[in-house]
Amino acid sequence: MSNVCREVVTLQLGHYSNFVGTHWWNLQDASLSYDPETPPSEIQSDVLFREGQTPGGHVTHTPRLIAMDLKGSLRTLRQEGNLYDAGTDTSAATWEGSLMMHKESPPQKNSFLEDLDRMDSATLPAGAVSVDTVNSQLARVQKGYRLEGSVKVWSDFLRIHLHPRSVSVIHQYNHDGEAHRLETFGQGEGLLQGPLLEQLEDKLHFFVEECDYLQGFQVFCDLADGFAGLGSKVTEMLQDSYGGRGILTWGLAPVSHPDTTPMKELYHVLNCALGTVNMAANSSFFCPLTLRGGLGRRPSSPVAFPHLNYDPSLWYHSSSVLALALDALTLPYRLKDGAPMWQMADTLAVSGRKVVAAYGAVPFPMMHGAALPDALSACADALPWKPLSACPEPGDGRCYGQLVTLRGFEGQRLTSSLAPGTQPATPLHDLHRGEDVLESYVRSFYPRSPLALQLVSTPSALTPPFPQIFSHFLGPRGFLQSQPLPPGSRAVSLAPVMTSLQSGPAVGSWLSQLHSGAGALDIRRSAPSFLSQGPEMSDYKDALEELRLLGRCYRDGTMCSS
Repeated sequence: MSNVCREVVTLQLGHYSNFVGTHWWNLQDASLSYDPETPPSEIQSDVLFREGQTPGGHVTHTPRLIAMDLKGSLRTLRQEGNLYDAGTDTSAATWEGSLMMHKESPPQKNSFLEDLDRMDSATLPAGAVSVDTVNSQLARVQKGYRLEGSVKVWSDFLRIHLHPRSVSVIHQYNHDGEAHRLETFGQGEGLLQGPLLEQLEDKLHFFVEECDYLQGFQVFCDLADGFAGLGSKVTEMLQDSYGGRGILTWGLAPVSHPDTTPMKELYHVLNCALGTVNMAANSSFFCPLTLRGGLGRRPSSPVAFPHLNYDPSLWYHSSSVLALALDALTLPYRLKDGAPMWQMADTLAVSGRKVVAAYGAVPFPMMHGAALPDALSACADALPWKPLSACPEPGDGRCYGQLVTLRGFEGQRLTSSLAPGTQPATPLHDLHRGEDVLESYVRSFYPRSPLALQLVSTPSALTPPFPQIFSHFLGPRGFLQSQPLPPGSRAVSLAPVMTSLQSGPAVGSWLSQLHSGAGALDIRRSAPSFLSQGPEMSDYKDALEELRLLGRCYRDGTMCSS
């Protein structure tokens, strides 16, 4: 079964999830190679991509993706995409009277999208799209796009073509403006019915039925707005319809929201609480992902990384950091000989504890030319990763299950090359396998906890329009240099990353804080409109009680009910 492709269908629910997803798909696309002379990759791209053919006969590779967002969120992106454009159908036009046409100017494209259009039109015959258009040219273009001022929506930096069935627009709610906003959990829950439900089922059937060995679904879902309610219903539907498959759900929250108010901040807390308990119940595991210092109304400072200079308030920046972490977090079930989703979930969701926390060293600090024992010995006093789930590590070495992934050490040594008779600098330098080096290091912090490891030499490939947020001490391959690089040096094009997924008492503390933040509110007095479209007050109280019990089973070691 090692050569069998276990396909995954991805769902992106909400605007910030589509920001993260766009960066994540750009990373996947940048790592694709269409050169038959290139050595086979450790990563199996067909897990995520499907092969198709345009009417012009050109082979395409598009994501096996369903992306849902609100009216007005696409800007320059056509909902049906550009791959299978059959032109304008005028067969139904029967009116023969006079017509008055009002033409609205389309949104202006930024410099990156304009360059993409030029590449496509210069390379392709009319009506066809070549799979290697972006990779073959952008990989050669060392152009530093500065899109911070021009990115309004996620399609402003989307570098790949999507299948016509991928994008779904929810017309009942607006992306911009004050009216008709998707702000509460109940609004989102009420969406999955009628035409939207039929549309989602149709898209799922299309992508699922062409899979030979479907291993499951990965769901990226906004956690702080009404999409938390929609995500709860979508994961419930997936569990009912595809119960034997893996459902790995990532609840995403930005550091800040534009035009927020105290009432909206209160809504965010309630949505996070209800979304967490419901999506966790319907998923193989649920992992919140955010660079906020907490999901309450008074979070601490955003997460800082030693070798990144990112602006936490820019969704374009914060989503790129989370996408780079996700590129490592999702790696185990995308490898040719990797563990399937269900096995990854069983490793982490021990005794029904299905909420897990993520941590990441983005990028992993490794000196150019150094060995892995050197890099880890430099972090002997503290683990190199930072919280990616607003869940600080307690530092007491307790953990029910942990999966550590290190990727991107290509060209570096995993062990020390000691001359005979040389005294090793540390115990790590005396080990002879990279897996043993990493395990010994992690066990120095978690000596008795179950541990699974994944080492992959291939780094994340960074090509335009990934933002230039890296320290001047990082070279083009993402390794540390002893001196800062001079201005105008080649941009970082590869990134080593280390991540950890954990289920432990720290998650219980996080869940308890989430419960306390929501439970302390007199919702009838503080936010009377929150429940106007559901759930019922009794269901709301039941959900908070489930959240409280879920947090408790992480603390006292009892088994959680599924």
